[in-house]
Amino acid sequence: MYKQGRSLVAVMAASVMLTLTACGGTTDHQSAAVSEAESISATSDNSLNSTSTEESNKDVTDASSESSSSEQEGDEDNVPALRDCVEQKMGCRIGCAITGKEPWDIPLWNLVTTHFNAVTLGNELKPDSLFGYSNGKCPGTQEAELNGETIMVPVLNFDNPEKILNKFVKWNEVHPDREIKVRGHVLVWHSQTPEWFFHQDYDKTKPYVSKEEMDKRQEWYIREVLTHFTGEDSPYKDLFYGWDVVNEAVSDATGTYRTDNENPNEDLSNDTHGNNSSWWHVYQSEEFIINAFKYANKYAPADLELYYNDYNECMAKKREGIVALLKEVKEQEGEPGTGTRITAMGMQGHYGVDSPSYTEVETSAKAYGDVVGNIQITEWDLSSSDDYDGSPEAKEKEYEKMRKTYNLQYYALQSVQNSGVNVTGITFWGTVDKYSWLQHRSTVGGGSNKEKAQCPLLFDDLYKPKPAFWVFAETN
Repeated sequence: MYKQGRSLVAVMAASVMLTLTACGGTTDHQSAAVSEAESISATSDNSLNSTSTEESNKDVTDASSESSSSEQEGDEDNVPALRDCVEQKMGCRIGCAITGKEPWDIPLWNLVTTHFNAVTLGNELKPDSLFGYSNGKCPGTQEAELNGETIMVPVLNFDNPEKILNKFVKWNEVHPDREIKVRGHVLVWHSQTPEWFFHQDYDKTKPYVSKEEMDKRQEWYIREVLTHFTGEDSPYKDLFYGWDVVNEAVSDATGTYRTDNENPNEDLSNDTHGNNSSWWHVYQSEEFIINAFKYANKYAPADLELYYNDYNECMAKKREGIVALLKEVKEQEGEPGTGTRITAMGMQGHYGVDSPSYTEVETSAKAYGDVVGNIQITEWDLSSSDDYDGSPEAKEKEYEKMRKTYNLQYYALQSVQNSGVNVTGITFWGTVDKYSWLQHRSTVGGGSNKEKAQCPLLFDDLYKPKPAFWVFAETN
């Protein structure tokens, strides 16, 4: 579709033209989307990991040059906007994850702003990012006041998320009728939290702190993050709709709480962990989970949704453990400052083309909804078949398998909604296949072997909708 010599504005406008038609009719946001593309091309946006305008333009040129003129064939100028379709069919948000330099890939940015009304920052709001990725050593300390006491705390750095959030603030100001809201991810997690955070003097070579000391650190951290992004004086206070308070605190192996020995081969002295929990090591109980929801309730605005989020959530044994966790949090709900608050269960949705089944998704969603009332799919993608090799011949077959699986799982969510459990959001863990985290080796939940070919999302490497896209573009 794009040729090497075309202007950047022409490239961006052409990308926008792929996604203009709403469900049941023509949208009125074509000119706004093209205007945004032109605005971005004319503005120097020195954002995210010192990305310069030159680097950003190179990213766009590289991305667009992969496309071929054959993309123009067919009815691709009649692609409906997913946000309109899902709103019409399910009445809920539809979002995607976005991270790193992705917001500066303009064809991808146009997909996001056309098709989604919610985003999750894939990494930028996790603890390691907010500590400036100083995983091996505390970035420095300073005094802070907490409940009338002066404590020493590590220095926080909000630059990484703000570079991306500023783009969405600007988008929302220019397009109030097509706003995009943000899900905060995540406050308390065993992974991507530096090990030094749990030790005396923030030095991992020293002993662990006591539960009492860790309570102060946890409350301070949750207060600072929520106040900075959702407080009354924050420029981002109207941007966030919810926040993952605790992530992946239930064990795959036992179905009970994740401990400090989930993987005996993983050393707790590592800078960060993929499996073992230093939160558990300090507390030796789920007390830190309850406290996290109490502190979130204390410092979050009343209308900010609060979630528990986990993967492998359709496995029967783990489902039982998650239900037990949700019940414990729910039982201690109360006023801010004294009780917990939980709005929904986040079912991550890192599934495969062969599982879980319709019944497993439906059963799990109902089980969680029975406790907290609302459920969301928060990180949806489908890992490929064991025999998928990425060849053109295999791709067509794999795409059809993906379409059928997404269709069955989406239908399960509709069934759940019809039974009285509220499905309040659907988020895909990315947009185009080539940027999916499944393309890289990962040791955390839902991760994969990078040598395995993957095609997990709704748009292919050329930013084109795949057959699975149309599952969510249907409104009847």
